[in-house]
Parts: sequence; structure tokens; C-alpha cells
Amino acid sequence: MPELPKKRVGIVACSGEELPGGTVTRLAALRVLEQLRPAETVTICLPLFLAGGEGDRAFARFYPTVAIDGCEKRCAARATELHSGKPAASIVVSDIVAANGFAQPQGLRSLDEAGQRIVEEMAALVALKIDELLGRSWSRSAGEFVDPIPVLTGEQEAVVVTCSCGSGIPMQALDIDGTTVSLIALPLIFEQFREGGREPRDGLAADLLDMVRIYNPIPDGEEQSYADALIREYRDYLHQKDSSS
Repeated sequence: MPELPKKRVGIVACSGEELPGGTVTRLAALRVLEQLRPAETVTICLPLFLAGGEGDRAFARFYPTVAIDGCEKRCAARATELHSGKPAASIVVSDIVAANGFAQPQGLRSLDEAGQRIVEEMAALVALKIDELLGRSWSRSAGEFVDPIPVLTGEQEAVVVTCSCGSGIPMQALDIDGTTVSLIALPLIFEQFREGGREPRDGLAADLLDMVRIYNPIPDGEEQSYADALIREYRDYLHQKDSSS
């Protein structure tokens, strides 16, 4: 398999501004991203995701996501499932209110005390889901992971909030019967085949298609068109590599 960037969890939060619940989700997401699990998470921009942001959608296809919504419309969860896949976890403000007997949050730009309590509860729940998805255990008493990541020697980069669109998942545009399609991980797949000494001969197109299908949906009836485009692009890729060496 191609070697992909470090596994993280994407957080996609409701972007609604007309209800206090939308403010709750955004503040809870920021708390997780900036304070609770900054090294384990990236943010997925919901408006960009809906508008066709390939980086965000690619991340959500590869890695688990946690959708946090301000109301029962579940816009974040439904958008994630529609464009990339069902989120690994879905958390809604109303569910937290009901489960804990909290008062309904009030305020838009500035939340009341009840709203702030819900933010803290939602952020803690999201952090717990992230730990479960990454298979790690968090000690509340110690305030650290039970199985901490080994500390690397040398200069360390500061942990900052990162966006899924810059997560490092490579993509490549491919012309398929006159339509431009962006395929996830294609550069890595080509490099893997090249390093394995695979030449563009009979049978290779099918192998390329099988590998690409792992990361990308292939429409029914278009398998041959995809295979033809892949082998053509792979030949060009090898030619460029040979020319530059």
C-alpha cells in the first residue's frame, strides 16, 4: 500500500450562526483543536467541504471524522456522509443537553453559562471519541495519554491547529473521456509501481485500477475508461521520471 501521512482525526463542525447550538459546536471544536487534542486532529471546513474542496473531501475518505452539530438537522454529519463517507462519530448539542439535563444554551456571539458548560462537555466527549478512534487511552487524573507517543530527539515543531486541506494527502487530476477527475493517492501509487519495476504492459492496467479503487470510487460501467486513462498517465509518468534522471 502507498505510505500515507500520519493518521489524524478530522473534526467537522456545524457552521450555523443563527442558533446558539452553532456557536457551541464551533467553540467546542476549537477547544479540541487548540487545547485538548491538537496533535491528533485537523479541522475540516464545512463550507469549503460543501463547495467541493478536494483536500477536505480526500481527508474524510481516508481518515475518520467526528461531526459535531448544533441541531437535529445534522448538517455536518450529513454533508460528510454525502461527499466522503459516514463519519466515525456524530455528536449533537441537543443530545448532550438531554443526557445531562442542561438548560438550553442562549446567546450567539457570547454564550451564557449554560452554553459554556455544554461547550466543555461536548469538547470532552469529542476528545474521548478521538482517543477511541486512534486506539489510545487518556488518563484524566494524570492529564496525559497512558501510552504517550515516544519523544523524538532534536528540534521539535510547535503544535498548531491544522486544516485537512493541507494534510498532505496527494491527489492527481486525470482526463477520463473528456472529464477531469481528481484521484486520491495516484502519485503514490505510480511511485510504488515504478519502484517495483512494473512496466506498462498487458495486465498492468487492471492492477492499477484495483489499487486506485481502494481509495477512489469507480463508477459502474466506466472501469475500462479508467484503466485506459491510468495506463496512459502511468506511461507519461515513467517518461518524465526517465527524462529527469
